[in-house]
Amino acid sequence: MPDFPAHASPALPPIASPKPKHREPAVSDLDLDQFHDDSNAPPPLISPALTPPPTHSVDGQRHDRLPKSVKVDQTSHAEQHDSDKPKLLETLPDVHCEVRARIPTTTGQEMFLHLYQNSADDKEHLAIVFGPHIRSKSLDAPRPGETERDRMIRGAYTGTLYPGRTSSRVDQIRQAAGASARPSAGYLSGLNGPGQASSLKEVENSVVDIDSSYPAELGPPLVRIHSECYTGETVWSARCDCGEQLDEAARLMSLPAPTPASTPGSEVGESHIHNLKLPSCGGVIIYLRQEGRGIGLLSKLKAYNLQDLGHDTMEANLLLRHPGDARSYGLATAMLLDLGLGGERGIKLLTNNPEKVRAVEGPNREVRVVERVPMIPLHWSTGGKEGVHGPEVEKYISTKIEKFKHMFST
Repeated sequence: MPDFPAHASPALPPIASPKPKHREPAVSDLDLDQFHDDSNAPPPLISPALTPPPTHSVDGQRHDRLPKSVKVDQTSHAEQHDSDKPKLLETLPDVHCEVRARIPTTTGQEMFLHLYQNSADDKEHLAIVFGPHIRSKSLDAPRPGETERDRMIRGAYTGTLYPGRTSSRVDQIRQAAGASARPSAGYLSGLNGPGQASSLKEVENSVVDIDSSYPAELGPPLVRIHSECYTGETVWSARCDCGEQLDEAARLMSLPAPTPASTPGSEVGESHIHNLKLPSCGGVIIYLRQEGRGIGLLSKLKAYNLQDLGHDTMEANLLLRHPGDARSYGLATAMLLDLGLGGERGIKLLTNNPEKVRAVEGPNREVRVVERVPMIPLHWSTGGKEGVHGPEVEKYISTKIEKFKHMFST
């Protein structure tokens, strides 16, 4: 199983200080359920008090590889008062995937990075797609005057690029080779060149057929809406857990797809395809360029100085005359629709933020969040052995729980 590294600050020498008489409780020591019992709190979008059983896929599948999730209480959407509902865009922006490229990762898994442009701002937002099943409609659409080479250069191809390939479409390659029109997973992997099956016949007789849409047997696809955090993802900041959350989302989306139920020692793949890497369940990380909860890096660094002066992250934003949270998610909704993840099937959203659950669904519920997968800090789930830790991140998570009503319980 891939193991994406957790972000953590570089180790620093300890600073001697007088031993306090009484230790203030850390966030990880708190009873998180108490924050959901406040009678003055807005109605939750999901109910942490009534936690249903974890998600299960179709019968006969292994579930131990899948992250635990919580069913979203759809009735809470209708019961919310207007003043409690997150602000939604009246209409979704237009989005267009300009280019897609394969990214081999340090864990051995691969993903496809999609770059989007849009009608709402001049920033380039990203979709990080894991697995072979999720494709962009706007990327695949033909464009006037383009050649097959143009399509391959912008990533509008199926299968895998290799030296000498002349067509962006697998069916054309297969037709020229005298094969049937329907591509298989084996054929697509065979296009990878060295190390794969050496002939079309060998490839054709390999694993099961594959389709470009997300398979129903895998259940709702896993989605993470992640806002840019330069400090947490690039300069090792321990003021937040953003880098750790990004890594965890990538790890979960790289997990192998569930295999048919079997007894120990008779796993699918161990007997006859033990050298074949199982494809991941997949999923999408929508990476939005809204640094510092939407206030930008310059203001975010000023907010850090205000935090050192004793204010929490929400107070610091307000003192700088910004909203406590200035982010919006209409772009994420539009990008998910372009990736074919709208409709009744729904998605599993990887988040602790209740407002994000409703906001991502869009003004007319174009996307349905049917399950929520909590993001539990690694420092909690590993008993302090891994993950970002320290007084700053403890205070940051505490503010998330107390003021932004984030839910960390499963």
